[in-house]
Amino acid sequence: MTGPLAGLKVVELAGIGPGPMCAMLLADLGATVIRVDRKQPVTLGIERPLKFNTLLRNRGVVALDLKQAAAVEAVLALIGQADALIEGFRPGVTERLGLGPDVCLARNPRLAYGRLTGWGQSGPLAQVAGHDINYLAITGILEAIGREGQPPSIPLNLLGDYAGGSLYMAVGLLAAILEARRTGQGQVVDAAIVDGAVHLATTFHGMVAGGIWREGRGGNLTDSGSHFYDCYECADGRWIAVGPIEEKFFAELLARLEIDAASLGPQMSREHWKPAKALLAATFRTRTRDDWAARLAQTDACVSPVLSFDEATRHPHLKARGSLVEIDGIVQSAPAPRFSRSTPATPTPPQPVTPENTDRALSAWLSPDQIAALRRDGVID
Repeated sequence: MTGPLAGLKVVELAGIGPGPMCAMLLADLGATVIRVDRKQPVTLGIERPLKFNTLLRNRGVVALDLKQAAAVEAVLALIGQADALIEGFRPGVTERLGLGPDVCLARNPRLAYGRLTGWGQSGPLAQVAGHDINYLAITGILEAIGREGQPPSIPLNLLGDYAGGSLYMAVGLLAAILEARRTGQGQVVDAAIVDGAVHLATTFHGMVAGGIWREGRGGNLTDSGSHFYDCYECADGRWIAVGPIEEKFFAELLARLEIDAASLGPQMSREHWKPAKALLAATFRTRTRDDWAARLAQTDACVSPVLSFDEATRHPHLKARGSLVEIDGIVQSAPAPRFSRSTPATPTPPQPVTPENTDRALSAWLSPDQIAALRRDGVID
């Protein structure tokens, strides 16, 4: 492996969504990650060929039945060498499997034991099922996203699962690993999506407290309430994103649109937002999305075409940056962020569980004799 995390070793107990995303991020940056999957992998009802499950890229996999004591012991052998472990079960599940924090930290006192869940390890909802939409719902964030008079808008599962969960888990693990290298002591990292999402909303907590942000949807600066931060439909039914918050950038937009700024009233005056929005909407409906994008490209008007996932693969800026790469015929994200010296390698595609792939995955962790013993005992196929 190459990248800034080369030499770091992580055990991932297979789960769905945020756990695999965190493991992928660490692997993309060079960590050696082994995914301990079930004999019957969980699919969350989204059936698809393995190559399309891109969150599983860039790491080895071994399938084990953790109801077998020998399989649990095999995982503990991996944990004995690991810097970190990622698990996303409900509280108490790994304890019942014999892989709880006490057991794992006894085997490896320097381990960063990562527990990634929606509700966290404590609290009245800790044992309740949930998904991204539920976690965002209780934080106040979901209520704030959307247009006036419309239901809350669902931000895919990017904001809760991946931003509030996966990224906070990655930061927490790396912090715990650094601390363990200084003190020799590992610890549990309790990464709850609700905690991460609330933390992401810090700016808005301050604005609500200061009376700057109004409750409800579509009445604020950046929630589609203002005319200078919204999406507008164009002549071809496609959309353009407009976001010149700063006065000088907004002046640039109006000049390019040939609109008299005085006709709109003060930019930050809420009472002028709706009529100004109507004027901008009428203006953008006079040309196609791509026409507007071409006319406003390379300006400080802060205007961009709203692209589909497929269109984004062809955008010249993303192509110039190499933001997307093709792996096994699938266009997907390149590792991020960028590093000036320790550049991560292009990720490898998700690996099926085969005897050859199992041996390859375990070879970074166990000796050939240990691998042969696991196969002889029926722990691995």
